[in-house]
Amino acid sequence: MSSDLITPKIELHVHLEGSVRPHDLFEMAKRNGYALPATTEAELTELHKFRDFNHFLELWMLTTPAIQTERDFRQVVVGYAEEAASHGAVYIEGIFTPAERVEGGASWDEVFTGFCDGILEAKECVGIDVRLTVDIPRWVGLDVAMETARHAVRYRDRGVVGIGIGGPEDGFPPEPFGPAFRYAKDEGLGSVPHAGEAAGAESIKGAIEVLQADRLRHGIRAVEDPGLLREIAARSIVCDVCPVSNLRTGVVPSLSEHPLPLLVAAGVSCSISTDDPAMFDTDLGHEYDVAAQMGYGAKPAFQAGVKGALCDDDTRSALERILADHPW
Repeated sequence: MSSDLITPKIELHVHLEGSVRPHDLFEMAKRNGYALPATTEAELTELHKFRDFNHFLELWMLTTPAIQTERDFRQVVVGYAEEAASHGAVYIEGIFTPAERVEGGASWDEVFTGFCDGILEAKECVGIDVRLTVDIPRWVGLDVAMETARHAVRYRDRGVVGIGIGGPEDGFPPEPFGPAFRYAKDEGLGSVPHAGEAAGAESIKGAIEVLQADRLRHGIRAVEDPGLLREIAARSIVCDVCPVSNLRTGVVPSLSEHPLPLLVAAGVSCSISTDDPAMFDTDLGHEYDVAAQMGYGAKPAFQAGVKGALCDDDTRSALERILADHPW
């Protein structure tokens, strides 16, 4: 039995739409009458050889619209819970982007109900705790951002725990989304924006100062600003690091140059995640193995996961017991 099957793991950064493996994506596309930009799994795999971050975003916009119905949303959650659990995951915070699903024809309530039903089914059938965070595409206006935040708050008692922004960082700073994040934070949701991936320190500063970030999704380019790096460590802001994603999108030129060791050396807590595992040809076990190759073990990654999780007290206590009881 490989070690990744028995070492407990926490994943705080996985886009559920980007977790759908090709076979299931083709099934959904056929069911929904959606034309994918490939006719075979081999062709789709070839398209997943990304030139850069913008190429990844282009393919995201061409493939994820195949996920359209309440049935699809539930299937996405359960399917990924099964996969992650096979690699030792005991807690997941899955990301979904409701505005894109609404743009594809679903209603807001269909989207939220489908994903929230999925976490109930994942707990019942897989035995894994899943919580949800919503992502706001950076290219939408404040009206859509506020609508997303309002629905997230309405579904907070069904497992929605946080709000974030995603998509292209260059040219789309975080500051304009401040009102949506303030509303969500005032209503008890966590702030988990993407920042410091394709853009640098200014993106991170805006996420911390204006969006009141509880965690940073990625955050790896904080190493470019020593003062900012010290601030992140002092504030105990967890960075959700996705090593293979950063390599596949060209954010880092090689794993040997990945900033993870520098973040850790500066005292920053780093969780380890897959980001979009189906699109980046990775899985949670592989990500932990890659992190270990950079000198970052499963125990500190789990500790950072416990620290950064937006879960309720009972769930956190259960995770802390796993941390204490496992023979790391």
